[in-house]
Amino acid sequence: MPADALDPASLAPLFRPASIAVIGASTDATKIGAIPLVHMKASGYRGQLYPINPRAASVLDIPAFPALGAVPGPVDLAIIAVPEAHVLRAMRDCAEKGVRAVVLFSSGFAEVSEAGRRAQEEITAVARTARLRLLGPNCMGLVNFAEGVVATFHPAFGPGLAPKGRIGLITQSGAFGGLAYQVAQDRALAYSLILTTGNEGDVDVADGIAYLADDPETAVIMLYIEGCRDGRKLAAALARARARRKPVVCLKVGRTEAGIAAVASHTAALAGADEIFDAMFRQQGVYRCSTMEEFFDIGYAAAQTRDLPAGNRVAIITVSGGVGVLMADAAAAGGLDVAPAPQALQDGIRAMVPFAATRNPIDVTGQVVSDFGLLERAVEMTLAAGEYQAVTCFAGSVGRSPVNGPRFMETFPRLRQRHPETLLAVSCYHTPQFRAALDAGGCLLFDEPTHAQRALAALVRFRRGFDTAPEAAVTLPAPEPLPAGPLDEAASLAILARTGIPVMPHRVVQSAGEAAAAAAALGLPAALKIVSPDILHKSDLGGVALNLATPDAVGSAFDEVMARIAKAAPEARRLGCLVAPMVTGGVETILGAHWDAVFGPVIMLGLGGIFVEALEDVTFRLAPFDESEARRMITELRAERVLHGMRGQPAADLDALADALARLSRFAAAQGPRLKSLDINPFLVLPQGKGALALDALVLPA
Repeated sequence: MPADALDPASLAPLFRPASIAVIGASTDATKIGAIPLVHMKASGYRGQLYPINPRAASVLDIPAFPALGAVPGPVDLAIIAVPEAHVLRAMRDCAEKGVRAVVLFSSGFAEVSEAGRRAQEEITAVARTARLRLLGPNCMGLVNFAEGVVATFHPAFGPGLAPKGRIGLITQSGAFGGLAYQVAQDRALAYSLILTTGNEGDVDVADGIAYLADDPETAVIMLYIEGCRDGRKLAAALARARARRKPVVCLKVGRTEAGIAAVASHTAALAGADEIFDAMFRQQGVYRCSTMEEFFDIGYAAAQTRDLPAGNRVAIITVSGGVGVLMADAAAAGGLDVAPAPQALQDGIRAMVPFAATRNPIDVTGQVVSDFGLLERAVEMTLAAGEYQAVTCFAGSVGRSPVNGPRFMETFPRLRQRHPETLLAVSCYHTPQFRAALDAGGCLLFDEPTHAQRALAALVRFRRGFDTAPEAAVTLPAPEPLPAGPLDEAASLAILARTGIPVMPHRVVQSAGEAAAAAAALGLPAALKIVSPDILHKSDLGGVALNLATPDAVGSAFDEVMARIAKAAPEARRLGCLVAPMVTGGVETILGAHWDAVFGPVIMLGLGGIFVEALEDVTFRLAPFDESEARRMITELRAERVLHGMRGQPAADLDALADALARLSRFAAAQGPRLKSLDINPFLVLPQGKGALALDALVLPA
């Protein structure tokens, strides 16, 4: 989906309404139809509130109206809090009134049944025809902290809002939105906006991302996602956030079959293959979390850090040697550089504590018990050295010490302000007062020492993603006409060749004599394979003969292969045999393309051969992409080192591999849903400078 298909400006009446009507407003302050009014009275919402209740003159001391049409002025946003049976009438009332956005709390739609899905489509059609934006159904609404808009019935948001912050949170689960707000009370988390999308009849996660990407009040975007119906739209929205240098932290659930089944029953979302979500997140620089703890840690760190670190060099200062090693391991695992301290710094530390470990981690030892000034001086000396983009300090339980806690509540912020170019992260056991002081002073604070390293690694990844040049514009070729049904190997290789992907020299032959002549012309030793669109795995049926040394051997193999296939698969079409020279050397990879119902054309890369399914060392990308993105794709293989040459083997031609991946991505994108799948296995990557060849291919049109 092109980025310009996103329309964040149309969401302004939803997020910043000048007037709000509540359809189904209740005089009972504990009911869903009253809670938004209670919240907004407490939050100081400055716009007009219009309760709609045909049986009450006022609701919560606010003048009420018997119907939406009776409201004298315009209505930007309507909150619908009525049973499912009355929703369609309420939606039509909104359309007639000219309401510009609706929050629909009501449930009983696509999340419960096929009849509910049809009812949801009907109310969505009303919204589309009236050109109003619909949030929900089955959602818990939204909160705009800057405007005091509390269009939700979640009790966590009363009796008054917390101060606004820099984080925009979008969640498909309404309960998770309330939980995230409650977590914020115990952490230095403050939100600009919280949006819950529910069934996503109209407004979805991608719409919310696009709005927050443009929102000056939001610096960090946090996402809780269960599934997605339009992966291209989601990718376009994430690209918009990346272009505006806004970190995106995501908790995407549904990794397993059990999790995906739960997602479908909860939100009626279509969960795409998890590996493709992973690939899309990497492609767009999104940090994907595995736990709620990690989710809030990374969101907190990104919001707390005004300037992301420009490099990955980190110094570790600790009062415990063992914890220092733990932190160093975590840093290295996250891609941080625990570079040795410069000699002058090491000499300075040793002058204070002769038995200190000074290389990095810097362990000032338990000597700090008698003189906590040692820790302060070590941190200051390391910051002053100017060698690191971040300094992390494990300070034990200093944050709970009635003696030293107040001292370091002042010390760490002062050091951070004195050296603003270096990020300072502290891990220790602490009191709420200690956390508040360090957060106010621009430091990062964590309970668990390794979580500090994890957060720093995430910040470095964000900065690198933002600093990476955007992909070049990709021009698609004209789509290739594809016949119905699977193509045989020769026809598949011909398509690749027209696409510009190099293929092995080969001939299709109809007799033993033709096979022998072809082998003599192409080169020996030779390979011979059955040509049939009905046989996907030729070797399983005896349809392949390899390392044939003479023309006579190739001729004999032709007769043998045709006879075996006639016996093993008598119904299969036999169009002859393909003869090709055996190609030696290089690294076997597999390249693939397929049409995904959620994300459209997707490209796969992995190490090839017969073990690809067992090893599962593969990575994916949404198509199309350029050669630079293809190179990044290659680096994600666990066995990437094989391509760089191991045990005396030459490095593979990565330029040729990247070029083939980019060409395949353009081909798949041009074909669109007409191409069900395409496999090139193996795609042999020859030594550097010698190119690459597709040795086998299978194209399956839709």
